[in-house]
Amino acid sequence: MSHFIIIGAGQAGATLAETLRKKGYDGAITMIGAEPHPPYQRPPLSKAYLLGEMALERLFLRPEAWYDEHDVTLREGCTAEAIDVQTQTVTLSSGEVLSYDKLALTTGAEPHRLPERIGGALAGVYTVRSLADVEAMKPEFVAGRRVLIIGGGYIGLEAAAVAAKLGLKPVLVEMAERILQRVAAPETSDYFRALHQRHGVEIVEGVGVGALLGDGRITGARLTDGREIAADFAIVGVGVAPRVSLAEAAGLAIDNGIKTNPRGQTSDPHIFAAGDCASTPLDGAQVRIESVGNAIDQAEIVAANMLGGEEVYVPKPWFWSDQFDVKLQIAGLNAGYDRVIVRGEREALSHWYYKGNALLAVDAMNDPRAYMVGKRLIEAGKSPAPEMVANPGIDLKTIMAAG
Repeated sequence: MSHFIIIGAGQAGATLAETLRKKGYDGAITMIGAEPHPPYQRPPLSKAYLLGEMALERLFLRPEAWYDEHDVTLREGCTAEAIDVQTQTVTLSSGEVLSYDKLALTTGAEPHRLPERIGGALAGVYTVRSLADVEAMKPEFVAGRRVLIIGGGYIGLEAAAVAAKLGLKPVLVEMAERILQRVAAPETSDYFRALHQRHGVEIVEGVGVGALLGDGRITGARLTDGREIAADFAIVGVGVAPRVSLAEAAGLAIDNGIKTNPRGQTSDPHIFAAGDCASTPLDGAQVRIESVGNAIDQAEIVAANMLGGEEVYVPKPWFWSDQFDVKLQIAGLNAGYDRVIVRGEREALSHWYYKGNALLAVDAMNDPRAYMVGKRLIEAGKSPAPEMVANPGIDLKTIMAAG
């Protein structure tokens, strides 16, 4: 009987196992997960779960019984220590050595942490990536306490929104000139800055954290401009790095993650990769797309190709973020844009990114119709005239047809 091993029990790994079974694979499947839980959703961790609006069981992508029912061996609380590409074996933390016919790496990404020399190892300093991370910080969320949030990307802003909702006093520090600078236009940054300030979040931009203060536990921070702020705890949201050490040690090619071809295959023909750890070719570069949608779509293609298919993965980037009463939906990748068209009002607003006359991406704030139209246009390679998008008298249906 053939044996497929999946290293990594997140969204991509779970989707891969499920798709293999749906496509009729009847060989053995072993999924190796470092956490002591079945695969679960990560996006609700820093939002609904932290707010107490979602029970633990609802986080799980499938009930634990599903794995037995579909003959998937789920090794929880176990890590892969080494891959031998010559013998096609994986050595586990338990000391076991498993043979594989095909191997999939869905190892995800690891959050960046602050260096110990500036206080990154102090108690009360947290990252937001895993269920364990959120469980550890949950008791800190007590109304009236002061929380320092380091990083003005989506993770930091979502954490600030939750803290403000629960009655804490958040101060968010972003060392770049503006929040969301790496991922969004100034117009989107301005929108979310105003949103957070209306809800009592203090935002400090263009200033870094020089050091966290405290003896054993954080009591505050000294910023690079010399200002000191008090804090009862801190959340660090300064991006992630793909988990590639296992693949790198096995001799696989690394390029902005585990390098794959358009079929999700690594430099070893028997090994595939999907999700946050994997980079895929797009417009002459290896890109990584950190999103649930990418993890699902890429894993489905990889499952088909592990079974002998020749399907090509074409990324269809889409993302979302929930902050206060605003749902942000993003379609496309805005890299290289040279202008932004603003459509709508604050209650339903969208930002359309263009490079010349080519539509690249859309940010939609509480405007699901604009998001869906933008997404369909981008996926179809169509670009409505920027003047049409900017004209409030032209409805989205007409814009869709004209694209």
